[in-house]
Amino acid sequence: MQFSGKIYSILKWTALVVLPGIGTCYSTLAEIWGWPFLAEIPATIQAVCLLIGAMIGISTAEYRRQLHE
Repeated sequence: MQFSGKIYSILKWTALVVLPGIGTCYSTLAEIWGWPFLAEIPATIQAVCLLIGAMIGISTAEYRRQLHE
């Protein structure tokens, strides 16, 4: 699995900036306002970040392997 440059950049930005920001924002606001699922939603977001990170890592390894063939 190898992503195009544009897809790679979008996924990387999503995993490094967007999703962690949403998770932190939700957990902070949920604590203040008493919103439900204080642990579940941030944990789910972290799991999605991990999955995207793994996919990015596989894509990077595939790209580097092809460069050295």
